[in-house]
Amino acid sequence: MRSLFRLLIPTCVLTGGLMSAMCCVADEPTDPKSAPAFPYGEVPEQKPDMPLSRAMQRVYDGTYAGLDCARNELFTRFKYTPLEGLDYSNGDGTVSRRDATKIIKHDGKFYVWYTKRHTATPPDYDGGANDTIPSRDWDLAEIWYATSTDGFTWQEQGVAIERNEKPSPGWRSVSTPDILVWKGKYYLYYQAYLAMPGSRTSSATNGDDCPVSASVADSPDGPWTPCNKIVVDNGPPGSWDQYVIHDPYPLVRNGQIYLYYKGEMGGDPPVRAQGLAIADHPFGPFRKHPLNPVINSGHETSLFPFKEGLAALVSRHGLEHNTIQYAPDGVNFEVAAITGLMPIAPGAYVPDAFTDTKDGRGITWGLCHFRNIKRDEGKSHSMLARFDCDLSLDVDDIEMKESDIFNDPEINFKFGLSEQQRERIESDAQAELQR
Repeated sequence: MRSLFRLLIPTCVLTGGLMSAMCCVADEPTDPKSAPAFPYGEVPEQKPDMPLSRAMQRVYDGTYAGLDCARNELFTRFKYTPLEGLDYSNGDGTVSRRDATKIIKHDGKFYVWYTKRHTATPPDYDGGANDTIPSRDWDLAEIWYATSTDGFTWQEQGVAIERNEKPSPGWRSVSTPDILVWKGKYYLYYQAYLAMPGSRTSSATNGDDCPVSASVADSPDGPWTPCNKIVVDNGPPGSWDQYVIHDPYPLVRNGQIYLYYKGEMGGDPPVRAQGLAIADHPFGPFRKHPLNPVINSGHETSLFPFKEGLAALVSRHGLEHNTIQYAPDGVNFEVAAITGLMPIAPGAYVPDAFTDTKDGRGITWGLCHFRNIKRDEGKSHSMLARFDCDLSLDVDDIEMKESDIFNDPEINFKFGLSEQQRERIESDAQAELQR
């Protein structure tokens, strides 16, 4: 319950008005002894005609997408499975795969694209990077792809997007791709690095000089032709996304291309949020939405059609991390469910991503990555994995609606106090005992 309460806190501080409302108590009955008890059993479909606490009012006022976890189509737990078929050079840190795209189906196979780094050495995070030594896990990387017939075993097919010639966008690295199918052609969007990741600095942020670029092909197997231009650029000076445009994620909606992306507002720690840019053609021009950022949290973009609108997985960072959100218009997102153990950089199988549907059916599986593997050993890399869930209107998997999850003690102890925290707490305890 403590962890649930901790997750609920961010949704309680969005605005002063909401905070004030939630700090008030509901009207109490004039005679508490005669007040009816809330009914036993499953939470009633109809709101009981009786005074309710703020907590129970939220159950009925549309704050969440269902009366409880089992009846909330946008609540799920996530389960993970290692992939078969991909080699990581015995975990020595020279091979890394991460940031999978949406998965598409073509000619009887599933296709996925991802960032792949295959370098002579693992990343050097301490300033020793150069033309052959990467500065980050996604430095000196390319876009590769793999296919599968079951979603568990994958066959790597080769490189899709190589690094470009200097000074074209993507000469240093290309990473974090996503896929669009538009009028019979295939488009890959990706971060196109114009400098070593981490080399651009300011008083506000360590920004990566990596605007969004794109390539096109007639087949998911390529060959891919780069547009050799910036498709979505950083914002102007003083804007929330002036330093960072990451994680391009295209969907088709209202006959247009809705491309979601992550920006970074600065701060310590940095505040991440997500924006929307809209275009009539895959290469733009893209127009950033005037209400940006449209999602106030989340480290990666991952959205899918759901009913008439769009749902978003919002994991890591921000007031509303570990939530699943929904917007009927694809712009004004609200929290629909609170969950945990969410996938990092999820790329789901989204069958209706490009159909411009107003009857989105949801998702049940995809790929994600685990990061910083063996970083303490100087062999830092990432690996792809599969996640499964029930965020589908066509599946009823009650096991995925279970909210009571227990970790082994070692998992919790891994996130123990730092030495500095331990020293401070012990010092405070001694001072308290001497008062």
